[in-house]
Amino acid sequence: MFPHHREREQPIFSARAHVFQIDPTTKRNWIPASKHAVTVSFFYDANRNVYRIISVGGTKAIINCTITPSMTFTKTSQKFGQWADSRANTVYGLGFATEQQLHQFADKFKEVKDAARLAREKSQDKELANTALTIAAPQFSQDLSDELQSPPVMCVNGPEDKLFRSQSADITLSSEKERIKKMLSEGSVSFRSICEMNLEAELFTLQDSNSKLVAALHEANANVEQWKKQLAAYQEETDRLRDQVAELEAHGGQGPSDLLKDELTQSLEELESLLKAKDEEIHILQSKKAEYHEMEHERDEAIHRLREIEMRNSDLERRIQNSEQNLNNSLEERDRMDSEIQRAIEILDIKIFDLNDLRQSLVKLIDK
Repeated sequence: MFPHHREREQPIFSARAHVFQIDPTTKRNWIPASKHAVTVSFFYDANRNVYRIISVGGTKAIINCTITPSMTFTKTSQKFGQWADSRANTVYGLGFATEQQLHQFADKFKEVKDAARLAREKSQDKELANTALTIAAPQFSQDLSDELQSPPVMCVNGPEDKLFRSQSADITLSSEKERIKKMLSEGSVSFRSICEMNLEAELFTLQDSNSKLVAALHEANANVEQWKKQLAAYQEETDRLRDQVAELEAHGGQGPSDLLKDELTQSLEELESLLKAKDEEIHILQSKKAEYHEMEHERDEAIHRLREIEMRNSDLERRIQNSEQNLNNSLEERDRMDSEIQRAIEILDIKIFDLNDLRQSLVKLIDK
């Protein structure tokens, strides 16, 4: 089936990347789908007007994803991006060698997604036109109203997307540390550059966590305020219905009042159950808000540790500068000593020559 589709499809863009898939059990960890970097390509099927992302590792397809307008490619770090495929019930992650390759793939993904959206809109317009030609007007109106009242497609990017971002950031940070260790063993970087790269990586992680915390906290606060307003309205409605039930009980015995009483009692029970559900949702949101405060506290501690690292880095830089100055002074002192020793050797050579000359003169005197 796969080769048959490949005959009808044309490649429009290709890139090299390491492919990952989210763990279907934990939904927290990435599982490598390829041992090495593989080719990830965009294909276009002109017959079906469909765009797909395909990547082959060995003899099997590790990515076979049809692009839909609801998909979103998210850049979670400088060299890592991900998107969710609801049809395959998985999330794909791609690790690139450079940041430029990631930007190129993200731009192409957005371009292909827009093209898929336009293709879907054209297909829907064509189907509506064919329906108008073959079906009567009342039936067409009913179908169109049903289509307009159908619920929208839900987006698969939810809280798990935030989790995937932090996980991919950890993967990127660990890979960056391994790269720094390798460069240090080869002697290709200085101590100062290593500290700067460590600080940049940790600062990037903190900025990513900070943005996610702020967005989640704003969302939780907005939801809590909304539920509080609804809760107050439900409580007022409940009190009003209770007063009406009490009045009906006080004036019991009338037939229409009994029927109205039953209706009000049923409405009261429904409102009480809805009130209870909203109260539970408020408690859940408040607990999440406490968790966000705790994460914000951890972020402050991480910033404090980062500042301490910067202070230690500056202290180490001062020590390195002092050591370099002392080394330069020692080298200058050694050069000065070498020059003095050279002058002493020259003076000794002259003295030895003079003594030798004097010895020869004394020998001649003795011979006479």
